[in-house]
Amino acid sequence: MHLLNANAETMRQDALENFAEPLVYMSRACQVHGKQHVCTMTEEKTHSLSPNDSVSSGIGEIKTTSKWRNFVDSFKEADLHDVDTEGMTELEISQLKAANSPLQRSLKDRHVKMIAIGGSIGTGLFVGSGGALAQGGPAALLIAYTLVGSLLFCTINSLGELAVAFPVSGAFATFSSNFIDPAWGFAMGWNYTLNWFITFPLELVAASITVDLWREFNNSNISPAAWVAIFYVAIVSINFFGAKGYGEAEFIFSIIKVVAVVGFILFSLILVCGGVPGNGYIGGKHFHDPGAFANSFKGVAATFINAAFAFGGTELVGLAAAETENPRRAIPSATKQVFWRCFIFYFLSLLFIGLIVPYNSPELLAQGSVLGSASPFVIAIKNAGVKGLPSVMNVVIMVAVLSVGNSAIYGCSRTVAALAAQGMAPKIFGYIDRTGRPLVGIIACSIFGLLAFVCAAPKEVENEVFFWLLSVAGLSGTFTWGSVNLCHIRWRLAIKKQGRELKREVTFKSRVGIWGSIYSFVFCIVILAFQFWVALFPVGGADPTPRVFFQAYLCVPVILVFYFVYKIWKRTKIWKLADINLDVGRREFDYDALQRQLEAEKIEMATRPWYVRWGNYWC
Repeated sequence: MHLLNANAETMRQDALENFAEPLVYMSRACQVHGKQHVCTMTEEKTHSLSPNDSVSSGIGEIKTTSKWRNFVDSFKEADLHDVDTEGMTELEISQLKAANSPLQRSLKDRHVKMIAIGGSIGTGLFVGSGGALAQGGPAALLIAYTLVGSLLFCTINSLGELAVAFPVSGAFATFSSNFIDPAWGFAMGWNYTLNWFITFPLELVAASITVDLWREFNNSNISPAAWVAIFYVAIVSINFFGAKGYGEAEFIFSIIKVVAVVGFILFSLILVCGGVPGNGYIGGKHFHDPGAFANSFKGVAATFINAAFAFGGTELVGLAAAETENPRRAIPSATKQVFWRCFIFYFLSLLFIGLIVPYNSPELLAQGSVLGSASPFVIAIKNAGVKGLPSVMNVVIMVAVLSVGNSAIYGCSRTVAALAAQGMAPKIFGYIDRTGRPLVGIIACSIFGLLAFVCAAPKEVENEVFFWLLSVAGLSGTFTWGSVNLCHIRWRLAIKKQGRELKREVTFKSRVGIWGSIYSFVFCIVILAFQFWVALFPVGGADPTPRVFFQAYLCVPVILVFYFVYKIWKRTKIWKLADINLDVGRREFDYDALQRQLEAEKIEMATRPWYVRWGNYWC
């Protein structure tokens, strides 16, 4: 007689203890009434569990006789529940598939919170801020990052409202299809996928470059390709553990990054005030010499673009909603963390960077690769003359780079799987196994990551390859944020147009409302305009050339080609507000019961101490 594996046995025992009576559960029936896709909840009962019953382990029932058999079966395609699609259009069916993805809901609240706090802290902050400081100066650095931070805060609030209401796979790409135009959803989905395709090998190369700091001490001649191979295996392995593996890794990576940034801020405060032996009082002298601004207003405009790149990846919180156990609780809390991250980890750290490192520092201006200038964080610590700390900071940067690489595979695989579910990518990319892993998407991104081994080629070849790859996805984040805000605007307008109540439809309401989305949407257009100006007339007075322009702005025509080709091919139309489906993709349908639960939670919170209420409001 075969034995059940340990996990299944534990689940079976728990079920027997807790469900001696007949099981009662809610099943969702989905049908089409007119143009509206309506889902209803019905109560069903099953027989009592007996000791001989087997228990499903989650997505797609897996009955195993050994750990090896369980492991092999986990790679089989998930069993999809049958849904009545009679009378539905091709578009409605694709929307339903995206809404009922078999991705596993294994991300916990703590995972989502740490992804929001530190998930996107990477090369954009630790390395890219050096190029921004050199181009714009310390004052421009603070202005740009503060304003882009306000844009991001509004965007994540808008995304949070949508993600709680519609925790679907593909998040913003799916939202674009449902609220704007399927063709725009196609363009945004592939734009975002390409962004992460390109980011993965770039981050692998960046991680190998961080090792170069130690060459000065041990004269090592190890090829960068060797380090790329090590980092490649580590990141790919993490993602084969599924969403839970990604979440646990990001939880650890984010803690390391947060502790490091807080430590850097405290160290910098002591250094600026003259508390580090061998260093006098620094204060704000670098704001006077060499100055607060570099390259006048054009330098400020260029810094906005760097800031947008640095904040990229924050929107992964919305993408993770489809794999979160309880998005109604996790996502609102995560959106609140964005404010603190923008203020503490970006504004304060960059304030001290501007105070400690002059924008004309020779090390800061040393360009040599597509990754740009040296890290101003490492430069600041080296200038203080504290031995050992530069190496510690370098390790943190390496962890941050690996974190972004880990997010790249996660974001890419989930987005391309959602595109496949909607018929916007080859069907094979929609393969999701029984443990909820989009296997083909993970493998595809992993294969693209092999481009990182171009680091073994001459430096000129490496730079040329990555400069052109980055040009395809350089403005991806700005387009994604703009689309999220436009989706939120149209979602709110559609609720009003269709005569529904906002209070009844929205369980988590954006703190900045529709006006915050309008502000952020306009700001995204301003950033694109700044990039066009800087691409046409480069900072520093360099002669404008087609090569320089397209390396900075190629992303825009690529997105437009995606949009118009799909629009002509599928003959899609921009949704009228009255025709937008406000039901497909929802996880909770009993609005009255939900409102009663929300009111009960408010009453319960009102009885808590003031500091608990304060913490709940802000964190």
